Amino acid sequence: MSSINKYACGAWLLTLGLLTGCGESFLDEEPTDQVTDANFYKTETDAIQATNAVYSELNKAGQYNSSLWGIGDIMSDLSTTGGGGGGDGIEQQQLDNFNIPSTNPLTTRLWGSCYVGIGRANIVMEKIPGMDINAAIKNRCIGEAEFLRAKYYFDLVRTFGDVPLLTKPPKTLEEVNAPRKPVAEVYAQIEADLKDAITKLEGSYNGDDIGRATKWSAAALLAKVYLTQNKLSDAATQARLVINQSGKELWANYGDNFKVANENGKESLFEVQYVSGRNEWTQDGLGWSGNEFMAPRGQGIVPQGGYGFNIPEPDFVAGYEDGDVRREVTIWKPGDKYPDGREQPKELPGSPNGYGVKKWFVGKVNTRVWDSELNIPVIRLGEVYLILAEAEGNTPDGYKYANMVRRRAFGEPLGSAGTHDLRPGMGNDEFRAAIRRERKYELAFEMDRWFDMKRTGELLTSEHLKRKGIKPYNVVMPIPQTELDVNTGLTQNTGY
Repeated sequence: MSSINKYACGAWLLTLGLLTGCGESFLDEEPTDQVTDANFYKTETDAIQATNAVYSELNKAGQYNSSLWGIGDIMSDLSTTGGGGGGDGIEQQQLDNFNIPSTNPLTTRLWGSCYVGIGRANIVMEKIPGMDINAAIKNRCIGEAEFLRAKYYFDLVRTFGDVPLLTKPPKTLEEVNAPRKPVAEVYAQIEADLKDAITKLEGSYNGDDIGRATKWSAAALLAKVYLTQNKLSDAATQARLVINQSGKELWANYGDNFKVANENGKESLFEVQYVSGRNEWTQDGLGWSGNEFMAPRGQGIVPQGGYGFNIPEPDFVAGYEDGDVRREVTIWKPGDKYPDGREQPKELPGSPNGYGVKKWFVGKVNTRVWDSELNIPVIRLGEVYLILAEAEGNTPDGYKYANMVRRRAFGEPLGSAGTHDLRPGMGNDEFRAAIRRERKYELAFEMDRWFDMKRTGELLTSEHLKRKGIKPYNVVMPIPQTELDVNTGLTQNTGY
């Protein structure tokens, strides 16, 4: 288990000191039964624990344990809600049908989780520079906080548009009631954080520190940030640095990215660290809930039978090219064999076509629920190849890296021409459209498709989403009502 998760398991639960002795001297002593500014931020351990706290929101419902697959998958052309029908998963249904109130729990949790993470990052960046500790640890902690703050703001700005931009802990009510800042200003801060993080973070870690953000995590995320803003030259530069200098490689087998045994492996640039056996009945614990939520409903191949959410859409499944091995890794389909030898039925509750998300299936890892140990990739080298290809366009490098991804998708050797390669002679628009389609299938159910459709303009042109009822203002989500109620500096997005 990485030190990040060791921290999350209880490093903040410090041993309670009991007041002992007699006389009046104890009245002048610092309290020892609580963590305060007066008795914390003293040692390297304190700095590391404070930094680990910034990571802990990634595991929770407001990020990868619920909100991001609701927004990134179900609001896109990949999937629909599924579940047990009726009011089951009403928060996902609201997103699915683009009838989204400002009280939607998934958007509300995403906002709150991001700002909790940002708040913790701001504390790290305020407190740790003045600590008398090893300079390398100090730099690493600040770099990790910058990377994570950038990641949280990237989620916020893509989801909500203009958002409050807090870069230090607020000290006054006026600072707490921060107004929304323009998207361009938020992106400028994201870029600045990632650029500085690159200078402070190490290229790799060993032992318990595996899973921490590295300089290549920051460089890869910066490439994606640039691509999102259509800064193609900058995106290509960053992606090429990661490809040429990170030491990362593609797995020859696409499915190897999604195995517990290969966590933090040779293609991984950053992933959310999960462990099993630490919690149950919560999406705010240390285990990944998707093993239960996305497993075929009622089939008994996960501890509580499977809830059957996040059901792949038939037109998405039909879009796989013949021979694309990613379909078998990603999708449960009728006739697929379960670990106990039974077959996936032709239809299931919430899935009339018998489809399900297979990519995150682990099975009965223990008797607890919502508790898979499988990590979730935030960014991996396969995506960086596609970032470079899209940013470059129809250049030799564009073709080279796009075709390596495609060769793997069809089980062909990565280093030689394949039968499914994109052929030279495509126009730039045609080539980039092909890369965007490739992202759809390479990164399916990695909780990013809605954001991709937004940046490319597909959200409002997709016939699939038009049938679902998308409206022009759905390119951003509503500012949560709970935030509007307490922050007088906020305004609501148009249409909500």
